[in-house]
Amino acid sequence: MITAQIELWAAIIFAVAVVHTFFASQFAKLAQRQTHHAGIWLLLSEVEVVFGFWAMILLAVIALYAGTGEAVHYLESRNFTEPLFVFVIMVLAASQPILAVVRALVAGLVKRMPMSPALAYCWVVLAIVPLLGSFITEPAAMTLAALMLHEKVLKQPLPESFRYGLVGVLFVNISIGGVLTPYAAPPVLMVAGKWGWDTAYMMQHFGWKAALAVLFNASMFCILFRSRLGKLSYRHDQGQREVPWLVSLIHLLLLSAVVMAAHHPAVFMGIFMLFLGIVQAYPQYQQRLLLKEGMLVGFFLAGLITLGGMQQWWLQSLIASLDSTVLYYGATALTAVTDNAALTYLGSLVEGVDESFKYALVAGAVTGGGLTVIANAPNPAGFSLLKGHFANESIHPGKLFMAACLPTLVAIIAFRCLG
Repeated sequence: MITAQIELWAAIIFAVAVVHTFFASQFAKLAQRQTHHAGIWLLLSEVEVVFGFWAMILLAVIALYAGTGEAVHYLESRNFTEPLFVFVIMVLAASQPILAVVRALVAGLVKRMPMSPALAYCWVVLAIVPLLGSFITEPAAMTLAALMLHEKVLKQPLPESFRYGLVGVLFVNISIGGVLTPYAAPPVLMVAGKWGWDTAYMMQHFGWKAALAVLFNASMFCILFRSRLGKLSYRHDQGQREVPWLVSLIHLLLLSAVVMAAHHPAVFMGIFMLFLGIVQAYPQYQQRLLLKEGMLVGFFLAGLITLGGMQQWWLQSLIASLDSTVLYYGATALTAVTDNAALTYLGSLVEGVDESFKYALVAGAVTGGGLTVIANAPNPAGFSLLKGHFANESIHPGKLFMAACLPTLVAIIAFRCLG
């Protein structure tokens, strides 16, 4: 039986895990000084490992106070569909045939835009791809956007302010860009079924506001850094093996099937097995699959779910006590230190709430989704793919927070002042 004492320990462990994410890079420095235990310090320096590590500490505490049976029962009571889905969609979306299609579409748009190719490319990745996330899901959009920025932008010599500004806009735009439909953004997905929100409702109340904010954020970033972007080299993809259209079509169908089966892990894992078989059958049209990166991101999210499931006792009562205005800003702030999908799920358990409460909760959750790596489920995927372009191969959480503040402010204006 889960007691109040265990819940208190769970809250403490969760707080320690959040602090750990902010100081993860310090463990890498510790590994350089204490070489005898460098392995464990390097492990603890990986942000993707943090929540999984502390989740195991929580399970040990439950086992100590209530027995191993209770610890296993608690773990089995958690729903790990989201980590499995993010893992699958991240690997599939990053496959060479999918990337070939997206590259061709982006190249076509870049050619038709009246600006330098590098500037146009950056704008398309920051504006169009996040909005595409409303249809292919946010984790898929994050994976595609991060890989494209990795390939053509971040490999070049760039100041730190540019790199953090780029990631800040990307994380915020992905978080708000998935609200045009009820199934693509994790915090919306948690409540859409219960509250009866369909695509028409999302477009009317959230979608057009989010789209304006995404376009504004991308445009302002490109304007602010236009001189820097104008100096970047840009070449259309050359030297890569051409992928037959039939192979790309098969991959697109598999991706679509995974998206439609997002609620059913037995189904989308079966589709994923089929995908792996096709990859083995046609290796000449593939590149290295992001299996390691996807598994680390899945481990991160699974740990967050395990730890977050014990926070209901204080978080739900806090949400229920707020009026709609305070709730919006409170949800934006709380999202920075907890997964926004968990936040909206807990809010959906509060009975007798009105439409203003529902809107404030979800709008606030997606608004703050770019402030930290733990705020939104796709963020760890972007973090994993882009961290190699930053000092010590780590995106500093404080600098990410500061970089995301301005695009977050734009999202606040869009959701609070428009319509």
